[in-house]
Amino acid sequence: MKVAVDISLYPFDADFIPPIKDVIGRLAAHEDLDVETNPLSTQIRGDYDVVMAALNKEIRQTFETVPKAIFTIKILNNPLGD
Repeated sequence: MKVAVDISLYPFDADFIPPIKDVIGRLAAHEDLDVETNPLSTQIRGDYDVVMAALNKEIRQTFETVPKAIFTIKILNNPLGD
């Protein structure tokens, strides 16, 4: 099953750009994912299991390195265009 995810990271830090760029870069490094960014969020498309495994790994790493942060995530099954 294919899914599309819209994800945003909100670090509670005055220097919030580096953690955002870091997680986007790590997500984009997953070759089986289609990752696109815009000024408000990042969109990820791919197979459900692959997307969820990548999110699990990268969210955990972010939470381990960023003292306080919020992720907002929306997940759509059967996205258009797939």
